[in-house]
Amino acid sequence: MNIVIELLQSVPIFAGLGKEALELLLEHTKKQEYPEGGVIACEGEACNALFVIGSGGVRLIKHFGKADQVELATLRSKDFFGESCILDTLPRMATIQAAFPTTVFSISSRAFYHLYQGMPAQHCVLLMNIGRDLSRRIRAMDEVFAARH
Repeated sequence: MNIVIELLQSVPIFAGLGKEALELLLEHTKKQEYPEGGVIACEGEACNALFVIGSGGVRLIKHFGKADQVELATLRSKDFFGESCILDTLPRMATIQAAFPTTVFSISSRAFYHLYQGMPAQHCVLLMNIGRDLSRRIRAMDEVFAARH
C-alpha cells in the first residue's frame, strides 16, 4: 500500500474513507520538505490546500515576525492544518513555520471538489470528521480561555 495512503488512514479526519476516496485525494497530493524555520504558508494569503504532516512538526503563528507575535499551537506528525481552506475561501488565519525539518503532504482543494462530485457520501464523511475536529479544537480553546479569566 502507498505510504501516503497509510499516513492519511492514520489521520482522524480521513477515518472512514474508503480506498478509492483516498486514492482520489492522493492524485492531488504533493510532498514538500522544509528546513527548520522554513515558512510553509503565510497568514493572509489565499489558501487552496490542506496539509498533513508526514514527519517533523510545525508552529502556527499569528502576526509572524511582529512585536505581537503569538504562537497558537504546535503540531506534529499525523496532524493536519489548513482545513479551513476546504470549508471557506477566506485567507489563511496564521503563518505555519517548520519547527524542525518537516515533510508535509499538501492536498489541493480541487481534490475535495472531485471527491464531492464523484463520491458524495465519502465527502460527507470527511466533512463530518473535519467538523468534529474543529469542535474539539474550539472546546480546547474555551478551556484555555476560561482558565485565564
